[in-house]
Amino acid sequence: MTTVTASRDAAAAAPASSVRPRPRGRLDWRLRFAALSLIWGFSFLLIKVGTDGYAPFQVTLGRLVFGTAVLAAAMAVKRERLPRGVRTWGHLTVAAFLLNALPFSLFAYSELTIPSTLAGICNATSPLWGMALSMVALSEDRPTRVRVAGLGIGFLGVLTVLGAWQGFHGLDATGTTMALLASLSYPIGWIYVRRTLAGSGESHLSLTGAQLLLATVQLAVVTPLFTSVPTTFSLVPLLAIVALGALGTGLAVLIQYGLVAEVGPTTAQMVTYFIPVIATAAGVAVLGESLTWSTPVGAVIVLAGAALTQVRRSA
Repeated sequence: MTTVTASRDAAAAAPASSVRPRPRGRLDWRLRFAALSLIWGFSFLLIKVGTDGYAPFQVTLGRLVFGTAVLAAAMAVKRERLPRGVRTWGHLTVAAFLLNALPFSLFAYSELTIPSTLAGICNATSPLWGMALSMVALSEDRPTRVRVAGLGIGFLGVLTVLGAWQGFHGLDATGTTMALLASLSYPIGWIYVRRTLAGSGESHLSLTGAQLLLATVQLAVVTPLFTSVPTTFSLVPLLAIVALGALGTGLAVLIQYGLVAEVGPTTAQMVTYFIPVIATAAGVAVLGESLTWSTPVGAVIVLAGAALTQVRRSA
């Protein structure tokens, strides 16, 4: 899953020609927005189901393989070529690790010990990390009182979700830390992309296709070192991995960039606020995960804080 930061920086890095009027016959952006929210919201459930039958690295590798296949098909249809230049590929290798290989693997490992609902809420902290990091790394992105307040409120929400007042009782610290680190990895990656690949002249489809390809290679190297070939192939977890890759990674990226180009990053980034709601509903309704009062209350506080961190000074 990408994040608020992803949508904003994708637009910032886009060539002016990428923002075009909506072509005739394209599905209304509101329906695509809803579809993207559902796809990313259900991704945490699919990760959980996938890890029921396969090792986390195998889930991540499968996700990347099928996601890359979708991007490759889209590039073939649009006759896009992979980017050129050793420097570009070097930067994409780092971006692939920070935006795909690392966070996807961390989420998969985290869901071995924490519910998919908690993983989805941890993902919602990404805009908070992004705002905190941008104050240090991006000189043009200066904080305001409202945004700093949002940062504080958001992390108060995180403490509420985790039940800090009761000493984090019953919480798996390792799994939760992995999910939070995965969420932190996204804004680090997008700040890196913004500083190194913005204005490269390559299309987003080309760059993203190459990035997923590189992340797939990274996982293809790592996975055999830490896992063995499965002796049996569980069908339902396998189908979950296919859906996670083809829909949650490949198709979702195409929908996201289409939304950014059509309605702008401010509207497109609002999808982030629906993801934890859908992830929580899916985890409770489909997987039967338990839900205490602090989880939805904390999630609302996190989202309120995240929304405030996106408020900009009026020109």
